Amino acid sequence: MKVMVVGGGGREHAIIKKIKESPLVDEIYALPGNGGIAKDAVCVPVKATDIDGITRFASENKIDFAVVAPDDPLVLGAVDALEGLGIKCFGPKANAAVIEGSKVFSKNLMQKYGIPTAEYRVFTELEEALEYLKDAPVPTVIKADGLALGKGVIIAETREAAFEAVRSMMEDKIFGESGSRVVIEEFLTGPEVSVLSFTDGKTVVPMVSSMDHKRALDGDKGLNTGGMGTVAPNPYYTEKIASECMEKIFLPTINAMNAEGRPFSGCLYFGLMLTEDGPKVIEYNCRFGDPETQVVLPLLESDLFDIFLHVAEGTLAEAEVKFSDGSACCVVMASDGYPKKYETGYEITMPADKNIYVAGARLEDGKLLTSGGRVLGVTETAPTLEQAVGAAYETVKTVSFENAYYRKDIGKKALDAVRG
Repeated sequence: MKVMVVGGGGREHAIIKKIKESPLVDEIYALPGNGGIAKDAVCVPVKATDIDGITRFASENKIDFAVVAPDDPLVLGAVDALEGLGIKCFGPKANAAVIEGSKVFSKNLMQKYGIPTAEYRVFTELEEALEYLKDAPVPTVIKADGLALGKGVIIAETREAAFEAVRSMMEDKIFGESGSRVVIEEFLTGPEVSVLSFTDGKTVVPMVSSMDHKRALDGDKGLNTGGMGTVAPNPYYTEKIASECMEKIFLPTINAMNAEGRPFSGCLYFGLMLTEDGPKVIEYNCRFGDPETQVVLPLLESDLFDIFLHVAEGTLAEAEVKFSDGSACCVVMASDGYPKKYETGYEITMPADKNIYVAGARLEDGKLLTSGGRVLGVTETAPTLEQAVGAAYETVKTVSFENAYYRKDIGKKALDAVRG
């Protein structure tokens, strides 16, 4: 089959490397892809948000199946447009992708259907939000309603920081129109868990759990980023908690979306906080997480593309979905200065025989050059978490580019939990 993967980051590279293993796949195209992805797929210079360009390419090149990976094209209706041409897709339609596209929608959905989440208030007027914050408990969480490249959440430790966060979103528009509405949310405490799940709108099959590291600096300090590394499985996510999440969160969410006339098919990401009152939803994503995908898919033993087909055809209950009992660690190597200002254009050298997922790089005269904040993710799998973390950092030593930066403590919190 001729397969098209929409997107051009480390997540898409991980998806492409995995579906490349399938005997069902003959050709893979990446729109737009990147310099690293070019080794594993034919890259086509069409932006992921160019819905007309995507559909035109798919039609002209007789694409059999499309995987729409990033949030923006999903929210913009890429799947609707492709399915309108008769092309099977993995990913939700726009009316279901709103579960990530609008935090106000997702919070209201959880409230309506009794899905456990933090207490919250929604504001469309700056002065009302500031007035509420005068007496609101701190720390508090301020969220831009719309998409913001995974960075539209500010944890305000003080009242002054909360005022500043709301002003920056609603007045200064640091996230554009995404911040025209804000959610002010109760600050929850407890271990965080990411659970990606396959769903066809009827069946839900969770993947192996993972732990993301969002902050830019060691010790979970610094600014929020798109993610500086991940480990899987997450040691805090026990079988008992998994069962509780299936009963109280996963299935109720799928049922709620069906009840709203918004059936969800694709990958539904559950960002969870394991509080003293039980697991609660911090956020939903309408797609594979990045860099969670880079540790989850290497542990998948089944044929990923076969699972995609079953999801698209509504027969997920019949698919084989099997993960190894091992562990994985991904260390993200970024351009120093990310997520603020950074320089690019430096040559990357790295081993060819490792699981290295390229996110921000371009090919120029046969050389791979840095072109983004997060440049690549180095992933290693091993029988134990300790071995996987150690192996990932050993491989990091074999990768080089000028101004490379990475956290030195990816997996530390998980290892502390494992060791008790």
